[in-house]
Amino acid sequence: MTTLVLGGTGKTGRRIADRLTSLGLPVRVGSRSATPAFDWQDRGTWQAALDGVTAVYVSYYPDLAFPGAYDDVKAFTELAVRNGVRRLVLLSGRGEPEAQASERTMRESGAEWTVLRCSWFMQNFSEDFLLGAVLDGVIALPAADVPEPFLDVEDIVDVAVAALTQDGHAGRLYEMTGPRLLTFADVAGELSEIIGREITFVRVTPEEYVAGAVEHGVPREAAEGLGHLFTDILDGRNAGVTDGVREALGRPARDFADFVRANAHVWKR
Repeated sequence: MTTLVLGGTGKTGRRIADRLTSLGLPVRVGSRSATPAFDWQDRGTWQAALDGVTAVYVSYYPDLAFPGAYDDVKAFTELAVRNGVRRLVLLSGRGEPEAQASERTMRESGAEWTVLRCSWFMQNFSEDFLLGAVLDGVIALPAADVPEPFLDVEDIVDVAVAALTQDGHAGRLYEMTGPRLLTFADVAGELSEIIGREITFVRVTPEEYVAGAVEHGVPREAAEGLGHLFTDILDGRNAGVTDGVREALGRPARDFADFVRANAHVWKR
């Protein structure tokens, strides 16, 4: 009973693949560098990746809110079910109408489905996306003074693995957040206090953000998509905490301060 983990080299996917492997379960990593390869932008790679698979963790790159995501997820889901996949777990985003369209595709698929509707990842500050900004001491984003309930990726992994391997999670939508609301200025303050080095938050315009991201090697289309997420999704619609982690696991979500203490070595120079 092989599980295909899409985005298998990303923040959630690689952890899920490692966890399933440690449980002695057969895993296939879905990525462009894997064998067989999987590429969301090349549908010709999908069939080989699905051969012999009974469960799939669906993580869309770059984000379900990006143009074309719904069509890709719908086509992939239909192909997966035709190939005998019985269980689907979708990583989704809060407050994104485009993501909720993909959620409906899962619910209507005929397979056992679980949706993980998640807030922004704490690990964005410790891995790739915003790691460089924290190391430089300035988090410059086109984000308003709006709080977000940042979520530890390890909580997502715990719920995803449970949904992929245990009964009782089919047909459930878990809306998952961390336990506290924090603005990006709050995040900078907590990072500064715990790691002992000043980190500041600077609000920039969307145009400044896109230009800076492109200058650092991010493709323009991806940079503009990220700019959209900051300006449109972080408008207050998600400024509330939920209890999805406790619903799924029977324990509270991890707190941002605990995450920072556990990862302080990443930002110390």
